[in-house]
Amino acid sequence: MEEHSVYEICCMKRICKGCQWATGKRGMNDCAFCRTPTAENDDEKLALVRARVEKKDPEAIHFLGSRYVEGKFGLRKNMRRAVKLFTDAAELGSADALFSLGYSYKHGEGVQADKEKSAEFYKRAAMQG
Repeated sequence: MEEHSVYEICCMKRICKGCQWATGKRGMNDCAFCRTPTAENDDEKLALVRARVEKKDPEAIHFLGSRYVEGKFGLRKNMRRAVKLFTDAAELGSADALFSLGYSYKHGEGVQADKEKSAEFYKRAAMQG
């Protein structure tokens, strides 16, 4: 999927690379979906994500949690913070966050390993699609 699309952090939407290319060809250097100017650096990207997190966007909350897992956007790796964010996103309906929680509990990353909880989170993620 990522071969043909990009993930825009301004609106948390996946945009096809053809649409992104077409907007650039027209001289528009912003998101093809929401028209937000493209973030130039990690601080700007983090500010866009945090603005969406404050609005309780489950995809943004999960995305921020994933950045804590990876230590990206100038954030230090922090699995406990990531699990907290995954939990918040899951409560707001994010299937991706449920999957991330299942992984965290399966591997004991940021939480005590618990195979039963892991299986429950994976099942809930699968049920949501």
